[in-house]
Amino acid sequence: MTERSTGPSEANATYVFAVCHTEGDPDVDRLAGVTQDEPVRSLGIGSLTAIVQTVRGAEFTDEVWQKRLTDEAELERYARAHHEVVSAVAARFPTVPLPLATLYNGDERAALALVSESTRFRTALTRIAHHAEWGIKVYAPVSRSAGDGPPEERTATAADRTRPAPGAGRAYLERKRNLQSQREQRQTDALRVADAVDADVSRLATESRRLRPHGSGAVDDRHVQVLNATYLVAGHRAAELDLLVAGLRKRTGAHIEVSGPWVPYSFVGEV
Repeated sequence: MTERSTGPSEANATYVFAVCHTEGDPDVDRLAGVTQDEPVRSLGIGSLTAIVQTVRGAEFTDEVWQKRLTDEAELERYARAHHEVVSAVAARFPTVPLPLATLYNGDERAALALVSESTRFRTALTRIAHHAEWGIKVYAPVSRSAGDGPPEERTATAADRTRPAPGAGRAYLERKRNLQSQREQRQTDALRVADAVDADVSRLATESRRLRPHGSGAVDDRHVQVLNATYLVAGHRAAELDLLVAGLRKRTGAHIEVSGPWVPYSFVGEV
């Protein structure tokens, strides 16, 4: 739904952070937003409220924004500013965050476009009301390759190559098969743990999303991520989630990371 400013360089555009359901003035003018030129403000869109800010259209043309995407520091600054507004509003009202750099050529165009999506906004707001998003990641030990056995085993293998004993080749192949079998078993066990954690947390959550694991984990270079998932959890069940994860750590022995509570970006649908 993003509409880039196409007018003269001095023309203004309406930047939309989020859509929320409020009663009265949401009092957002103290939020910094993405520019210092104009305050963050509210824009009525029927029975809902959009949180917006007037920005210079020249700063958000396709050409300028594409260049900004290549500047990591600058892009992070905008992303943080956007998220801070969304988080501040979501702490008080059910809020649907909009993607970074959602713009329209003025308030009237913004209101028309957002009103046309009002049914989807209301559905999302009903779904996420009094909920937060939590992320859970599970890490398992990295399976060693067949050449990474204990030092004494590697030494013996080197000696076998220089002075082969009867049956040495068969023993070597057998060791490789055993190591491969152990590696596969560890992988199977790790995936079983991931499935168990996901199943237990999903039963507590209202909704869940299982994402692609990121490969090597952040714990250290000996662990790999086997579960990367996010969950929509009712606010009154947050303490229950903590207890559940503590029990899963004890029961499975796995390294489980929990992050949150977050604004439920993953559960607002395509808006």
